[in-house]
Amino acid sequence: MPIATPEVYAEMLDKAKQNRFAYPAINVSSSQTLIAAIRGFAEAGSDGIVQVSTGGADYLSGSTVKNMVTGSVALAAYAHEVAKNYPVNIALHTDHCPKDKLDGFVRPLLAISAERVARGENPLFQSHMWDGSAVPLTENLEIAKDLLAQTAAAKIVLEIEVGVVGGEEDGVANEINEKLYTTVEDGLATVEALGTGDHGRYLTALTFGNVHGVYKPGAVKLRPEILAEIQEAVGAKVGKERPFDLVFHGGSGSTLEEIRAAVDNGVIKMNVDTDTQYAFTRPAAGHMFANYDGVLKVDGEVGNKKAYDPRSWGKAAEEGMAKRVAEACEDLRSTGTSLNA
Repeated sequence: MPIATPEVYAEMLDKAKQNRFAYPAINVSSSQTLIAAIRGFAEAGSDGIVQVSTGGADYLSGSTVKNMVTGSVALAAYAHEVAKNYPVNIALHTDHCPKDKLDGFVRPLLAISAERVARGENPLFQSHMWDGSAVPLTENLEIAKDLLAQTAAAKIVLEIEVGVVGGEEDGVANEINEKLYTTVEDGLATVEALGTGDHGRYLTALTFGNVHGVYKPGAVKLRPEILAEIQEAVGAKVGKERPFDLVFHGGSGSTLEEIRAAVDNGVIKMNVDTDTQYAFTRPAAGHMFANYDGVLKVDGEVGNKKAYDPRSWGKAAEEGMAKRVAEACEDLRSTGTSLNA
């Protein structure tokens, strides 16, 4: 299927919320991890979201070029072409963008999409994230309000973060402390500034103990019941059940019970990065160990071209990541829910 149109993306999000499931949002940093992600969604019969971070976009442009916009545009162009061969809908998203990278990442991409929409075309990306977790909430929401007007005009969904995700991602690090828990007051301030969809659609990452990176269950206390408390309090204020379309960040190591409790409380998108990175790299490492004499020209020998051909280990890496994506679909209950089913 072609990359999701704004209308299809809206239908995807609505279906997830109505039926209490969530889409895995898979971070990619190459054409091959993109293919692995889409393959995983197709094998699960699930629509899905593929996303690129600032670091991923930097890398995609070429490790010596380091241009986030070039990398993002290149990925989107490739995705728009290859996604046609898979029977599921894929939305493209840009992940965590802090304040100091807005002018070099999200705003230029928004301008490109605005130009496309003005020509009667669809936007390049279906959603963009503004990560204002490092600035005061008032400033966070002021910037979000400005961006929401621009994303709405370009038929794009905005994602925001209210609260702090601990750990480290793409050089942005936060301590693990009480700031990891969004409050009801934070939720009320958000709808006061951004509305409930009347000014444009947005997704909200409310934090409930989330941490980026690798950690074991129990190392950080996840409290998905916080999501229910905020949804209930804000819903009572605005007269709408589960008013927020929620995003779950930093889910590596979460138990299935915690994941599904979050989904029951309105999460419709869950970011998956660390686990799929490992699922991609582990088969490649296994290939190298199993074919040591083939991938290296040891003791003056010539090695084995079939062993060191990147396609040989790349296929195994793709398969490993695709399986992990399909597993994420199962965990989030999106398996078999494609709009095309």
